[in-house]
Amino acid sequence: MQLIEKYVRTDFKSYEDFKKNYKVSVPDDFNFGFDIVDEIANKTPDKKAMIWCNENNDEAVFTFKDIKEKSAQSANFFKSLGVKKGDRVLLMLMRRYEYWFCCVGLHKLGAIVVPGTHLLTPKDIIYRVKKAQIKVIAAAFEQRIIDMVNTAKKALPNLRHIICANKKIRGWIDYTKELPKFSTIFNRPAGKAAIKKSDPFLLYFTSGTTGMPKMVVHDYSYPLGHILTAKFWQNLNPDSLHLTVAETGWGKASWGKIYGQWICESCIFVYDFDRFNYKGLLERIAKYKLTSFCAPPTVYRYMIKEDISKYNLSNLKHAQTAGEPLNPEVFNKFKEMTGLEIREGFGQTETVCMIATFPWLKPKAGSLGKPSAGWDVDVVDADNKSCPPHQEGSLIIRTHHHNPVGLFSGYYKDPKLTLSIWDKGIYNTGDKAYKDKDGYFYFIGRADDVIKSSGYRIGPFEVESALMEHPAVLECAITAVPDEIRGFIVKATVILAKGYKDRAGGALVKELQDHVKKTTAPYKYPRIIEFVDELPKTISGKIKRKHIREADKKRKFK
Repeated sequence: MQLIEKYVRTDFKSYEDFKKNYKVSVPDDFNFGFDIVDEIANKTPDKKAMIWCNENNDEAVFTFKDIKEKSAQSANFFKSLGVKKGDRVLLMLMRRYEYWFCCVGLHKLGAIVVPGTHLLTPKDIIYRVKKAQIKVIAAAFEQRIIDMVNTAKKALPNLRHIICANKKIRGWIDYTKELPKFSTIFNRPAGKAAIKKSDPFLLYFTSGTTGMPKMVVHDYSYPLGHILTAKFWQNLNPDSLHLTVAETGWGKASWGKIYGQWICESCIFVYDFDRFNYKGLLERIAKYKLTSFCAPPTVYRYMIKEDISKYNLSNLKHAQTAGEPLNPEVFNKFKEMTGLEIREGFGQTETVCMIATFPWLKPKAGSLGKPSAGWDVDVVDADNKSCPPHQEGSLIIRTHHHNPVGLFSGYYKDPKLTLSIWDKGIYNTGDKAYKDKDGYFYFIGRADDVIKSSGYRIGPFEVESALMEHPAVLECAITAVPDEIRGFIVKATVILAKGYKDRAGGALVKELQDHVKKTTAPYKYPRIIEFVDELPKTISGKIKRKHIREADKKRKFK
């Protein structure tokens, strides 16, 4: 019997059978580190858990026994630093394999993992550390990260330790040097340190439009929610070699680079790169004979511009996408070139895969698919009544009878914010969608104007805040403009302060763009900046971004 069958049935004959009979069994003391990683290591210690490589063709292979031992050493290492159950640890480890050692080790210890992208600025780091009361930061050696953390640390007197994963840095703890000093045995915590399934497990900062990033918290049952993601959407099994294109600071990494994949006893493939290179990606899919691949539509857009016939992708059996809507043209072109149908999946940082084109379903170009088993997903009107086919409405999850495994616990230490979107048994995702007559779901967009560009979620408020710090900006609004490659790009509509005007050659535009790159994460900068005399507003003074978007539909931007 496979380990996964301890928690769910896997032999469903149809989507209807799946919807009706799927149920997840979650033990009260479930711990991904002990009950999945260590169990597989004990049963098949030499089974490959991870194949890692980078742009320089350096390579490392880790078995489940390796992950068990490295995570145990990591748990003992963090414990020696005073980290205990419930403490928050920020991991900025990019695609370095140390992420998996640290992450699983912290799960075993009962600490709360806070993933962070390497693109965080000092301002971002300070906000996160203070807001979540983070005790420790562990980062990969990348000069930008080191500089950002060193700058931020000056404003963080309560930050206990900063750790560098793979290089000796003055003032930092050398993780690589320290790890071998610790035992490869770490026993399941007991007594007051014992971990329950309802304990906080993972904390993500996610962008919004009405304020700074929100803190999404998941409990220890969360990994079992990703059985839906890995087994039934990505079609993984113990013989699979799967790659999800995502940096570990993003929620997509939890979807595709650790939890569900290892519950399926699959081997994960990690391609560690700094700048996206679609040719390098295709070369490695062919070289390592990947069987399953998941990436944002942007990646597929780049791939279909290449002559895929030059690469032997015969081992690739499954392709998935999530993160932004998939253009039907990309779906059709990729199928023409590879014979594979890209299967969409949909969810949020707050959820696991809640809608997907599951294996029993015929893909429909442009559709997300149908709801996951155990998830009561619907499109409703303003009165929370189901919308008829093709009527736009709010995408919601009903939780009257139970909370589906994998749905977040709430916003960390913010019950008021949680109640604003999850009340009376209904969680409002904030997305707009519609269904067709066959029950397939179609995504329309974010109700709160969050922008998705190249798979990144960008909150307008954060970019507006950065722009407003520049003396030339009196007022501004951030919206999205469709882009053939990235899906959407960021546009800033700006009212200049008195005494400022656009300079020859677009010098002020570049100055504002550079300012945003320095003030917040570089990928958030506005690629288009338009100067106007006034912004469209409601009577109450709120900017009508929808009005700007609608006006932009009639225009073309270079």
